[in-house]
Amino acid sequence: MASTETGTAAGAAAADEPVAAASPATAEPGGPGGPADLAGLEAGLDALDTTVTDRQPWLRRLGAKAVPPVVAVALVLGLWQLAYHFELKDHYLLPSPVDVARSLQDKWLEGTLLDYVWTSVSRGALGFLASVVIGTPLGLIVARVKPVRAAIGPILSGLQSLPSVAWVPAAIIWFGLSDATIYAVVLLGAVPSIANGLVAGVDQISPLYLRAGRTIGARGLTGVRHVLLPAALPGYLAGLKQGWAFSWRSLMAAELIVNAADLGTGLGQLLEQGRELQDMSWVLSAILLILVVGIGIELLIFAPIERRVLRSRGLLVKS
Repeated sequence: MASTETGTAAGAAAADEPVAAASPATAEPGGPGGPADLAGLEAGLDALDTTVTDRQPWLRRLGAKAVPPVVAVALVLGLWQLAYHFELKDHYLLPSPVDVARSLQDKWLEGTLLDYVWTSVSRGALGFLASVVIGTPLGLIVARVKPVRAAIGPILSGLQSLPSVAWVPAAIIWFGLSDATIYAVVLLGAVPSIANGLVAGVDQISPLYLRAGRTIGARGLTGVRHVLLPAALPGYLAGLKQGWAFSWRSLMAAELIVNAADLGTGLGQLLEQGRELQDMSWVLSAILLILVVGIGIELLIFAPIERRVLRSRGLLVKS
């Protein structure tokens, strides 16, 4: 009888206690704390981050992109000035940044500075466009025709690693001191790089895309235009960037050696004139112009195209 009363009292006490809340681990999938709520929370955080980014002042974004390179340039100029101050100029004929700036100013006041830049840029652009026209079909043939790839694929890789200046003596023998020599060196330096870039881009295409293209009737040139080239675009663009770099380097090597008065004076020939006069300010100003043009082409042309391509494929978050 006592045992029964004790059990009844215990059951009543248990019934009076509040029910413990369910832990998140035992929550139902569709209920509070489940995967649906977590997904909604992540979406909300992403939307909040996007809103904050969109409302961020454009001046602050510009400063975030412009300040690091400005600081790097200032650091280089400071180290350069320190080297000049500690009399390294006596051992290495090192001019100060002010001397180089004065040399550039003299060329500007003479009215010849833009002519030097335009001569080299026009040659480089024409040589690069010709390299694209030749390298693109060559890369497609090598990428899609196995016997051709086995035959000349290694040759293209070898030509890409060959220094462009090695072609200058042969080009002079073939074409003499003419513009043809300069363009031949540019082509031999850039075409292998563009072709290899396209080959790499084609190799990275999923076979599923190619099968889908054939299923809908995209064959031959139609398949190349609408399936192959768009799918290989990131690798092809990387090859184009590298091809421009090789074009610019090859052009400077050719202009440095092929120095004829009737060809027009480019930046490479300007650099050689400074060497002949033993004028280090002249030499460093020419090197600086070559560097600025190369960086400018990269930032103004290739970088925006690359960002647009990557963003269209979801590979780059808009900032």
